[in-house]
Amino acid sequence: MHKIKLFVGLGNPGEQYVETRHNVGFWWIDFIGQNHKLSLKNSKKYFGEFSKHNEDGEVFFLKPSTFMNDSGKSVQALAKFYKIEPEEILVIHDELDIQPGTAKLKLGGGHGGHNGLKSIQTSLGSNNFWRLRIGVGHPGDKSKVIGYVLNKPSKIEMQLIQESIINSYKVFSYIMLGQFEKAMLNLHSVN
Repeated sequence: MHKIKLFVGLGNPGEQYVETRHNVGFWWIDFIGQNHKLSLKNSKKYFGEFSKHNEDGEVFFLKPSTFMNDSGKSVQALAKFYKIEPEEILVIHDELDIQPGTAKLKLGGGHGGHNGLKSIQTSLGSNNFWRLRIGVGHPGDKSKVIGYVLNKPSKIEMQLIQESIINSYKVFSYIMLGQFEKAMLNLHSVN
């Protein structure tokens, strides 16, 4: 079983997007950073902010500075340089099909219309990477999705999203060790 060598939090750069639902992946990386004293540095080479961590082997954390629909450029640059395989990558992203307060872990699958995932699949030439799907809920109408993900969650939704980030952090050590079944069992049982 592969261990995760690259954690990628998806979001959009810029002050106007900081508190939007689409930036849940950035929030997750920031949370890990605070708890593990990671120092994210800007890298033109990897088109984003990244940190190298040496706890149980070399592990990288990345927040692409490209816009969401070009996230693959950043992921591919770092993965190619450090020879990281798709199944050694975990992408953390907002998920419309899951309610706030819930997080799900899975390997592979389609992009479900998520432009960040679509970009990564295209850039890596594979969809066989891990995803940590943080629920943000759905606006109920497909035509409202773009405005929905590019806006702030309500106060209650934000509390629920933060809870799901904390719950997913509780299985972080299992994910780091490549114990995905244990991570999924624990994470999915609290949701």
